[in-house]
Amino acid sequence: MNIIVAGERKAYEKGITVEKLIEAEKVETPQYVTVSINEEFVQRADFSTRQLAKGDEVEFLYFMGGGQ
Repeated sequence: MNIIVAGERKAYEKGITVEKLIEAEKVETPQYVTVSINEEFVQRADFSTRQLAKGDEVEFLYFMGGGQ
């Protein structure tokens, strides 16, 4: 099954979860990542059960605080 991860088309097994995708993509500091699928945010509590579907577009986002 093909999905788009950070703008790049990639092949993964059917039914892969967000949690497994984070592992497979070797996301740095996964405890701080926010995930959107098709421009909708996924709740962290759903990472282990939310399955991806063919053609989904996934983005990994990090929100940083700071500034003056």
